[in-house]
Amino acid sequence: MGICRNVKTEENQLQKKGGTRAALFVYVVAGVDTMAFISKGVSLVTYFSGYMNFSLTKSANTVTNFMGTAFLLSLFGAFLSDTYFSRFKTCVLFSIIQVLGYALLGVQAHFSQLRPFPCKDVPLSQNDRCESADAGQLAILYGGVYLIALGNSGVKAALPSLGADQFDEKDPKGAAKLSSYFNWLLFFITIGAMLGVTLFVWIGDNQGWDWSFGISSVAVGLSILLLTMGKQFYRYNVPKGSPLMRISQVLVAAFRNRNLPLPQNKEDLHQIRSGEAENGIEIIQRTDQFKCLDRAAIPRNNQEASTSNAHGPWSLCTISQVEETKIVVRMLPIILSTVFMNTCMAQLQTFTIQQSMTMNRKIGNFELPAPSIPVIPQIFQLIMIPVYDRIFVPIARKFTGIPSGIRQLQRIGVGLILSIVSMAVSAVVESRRKSVAIEHNMVDSANQLPMSVFWLGFQFVIFATAEILTLVGLLDFFYAESTSGMKSLSMAITWCSLAFGYFTSSVVVSVINKVSGGWLANNNLNRDKLDYFYWLLAAVSVLNFGFYLLCASWYKYKKPELNQEGPISDEKPKGKTEMRVV
Repeated sequence: MGICRNVKTEENQLQKKGGTRAALFVYVVAGVDTMAFISKGVSLVTYFSGYMNFSLTKSANTVTNFMGTAFLLSLFGAFLSDTYFSRFKTCVLFSIIQVLGYALLGVQAHFSQLRPFPCKDVPLSQNDRCESADAGQLAILYGGVYLIALGNSGVKAALPSLGADQFDEKDPKGAAKLSSYFNWLLFFITIGAMLGVTLFVWIGDNQGWDWSFGISSVAVGLSILLLTMGKQFYRYNVPKGSPLMRISQVLVAAFRNRNLPLPQNKEDLHQIRSGEAENGIEIIQRTDQFKCLDRAAIPRNNQEASTSNAHGPWSLCTISQVEETKIVVRMLPIILSTVFMNTCMAQLQTFTIQQSMTMNRKIGNFELPAPSIPVIPQIFQLIMIPVYDRIFVPIARKFTGIPSGIRQLQRIGVGLILSIVSMAVSAVVESRRKSVAIEHNMVDSANQLPMSVFWLGFQFVIFATAEILTLVGLLDFFYAESTSGMKSLSMAITWCSLAFGYFTSSVVVSVINKVSGGWLANNNLNRDKLDYFYWLLAAVSVLNFGFYLLCASWYKYKKPELNQEGPISDEKPKGKTEMRVV
């Protein structure tokens, strides 16, 4: 009786962990982290060119590299989270790295001897006299910038997964709450982004960059305290070793067994049986795709086993391990088909700000700063996310029976369609803007055109809706489809789509400029052919959507056999394993 009471007490304590209460801490921390990071992403060009004396081209490329690196390094954070640390510890560690990065830049911005004499107020005719930053100043600058990128990458990989871990994805009610979680995660990220592009940009412009970096450092530091305050409510993942190692073992074992015939009876392939499964082991049904990888699970006969290391992890893998590798291989085409949408997003963010600088940005007596233009789609997102989550999803769920209303791949597909529409609308609006410049003989004028900046709102609103559908759909899709031992890696794969989008954006501009003879080479939007560029992006997006349709129709969803509570615990690995009939 005493043992039964102890088991029940442990189960009741586990049930009290997690849920929306625990996710609230993740929501707020994600918002604060985004607020500090995005504000630098939209305004560092000004700091690099005005205070570090970089050229405009070098400033833009440095910011693009900074943003892309932050997203790409999330793979490193995911590796540590899934292999060595829990997601909670990963978030705390990398947030501390961010604090150090912001503090280092704040110190450099405060002490003038740590940076060159700023050229922002020097007449254009005397810009050649501006001194460049020396090696020591550049070391401090790049050290701070890439400490921020490294710290932010780890938080990006682990924090969304930490919040998602608070819901049981194999329970119907938990699955519905999990889908809703990703919607509200984007909601709080959007709030943070709004504060970043308004409040923090204003602080940098009016109070000084030392204040901007300093407040960012303090804000991220406070977010660490907030995250630790929720420690008693979290359900923690138990690291299961490197998923990259398990994938490598499958590839090596499949190559070693390449000459072995696949058994007629698929039950002969090596698999951990339900009665033999240790706590936290996830058993996945075999699928027919990539049969060549199944050779990694072929047991050798006794004679072969006696002459070779036939039962080592590099020679024999379980079907579940093979299926985990297949999941990653199936995910790659999906993520590749969303890279171009993020390339379009990077172009839209860059050129829209330049377009806004030529347009009337006044709202009454207030003039909206150009770097704060992204607040237009962010306001729309704050409206659309609750509408989607509270109205559309429940209605769609009644018809489809799917917890998220529609399947994640369907949601991503609709988002890609809207991104095509957004590019087409951008081309139309740009044509209208250029016609206004011609009508008023202001093609070469530096004055603002008699055209409201809110014309850009049309393309922003459509693309904001596309981002709601695509980004949240990708996060939900990769988390749901990945195994319990690679949740952080799946989040990192999602962010890599953004990374490659940022990296390829500058390449796209360079290539199109060369091929077209200089559509965007005049440094004057009124003479450039930005509308042609948008039409080309729309056309390529149509081809990209066709590629996505092929990938999505080919994809086979994961088929788990067991529902485990082992990988998620309150303090240490414990729980039960429950059979599920598929």
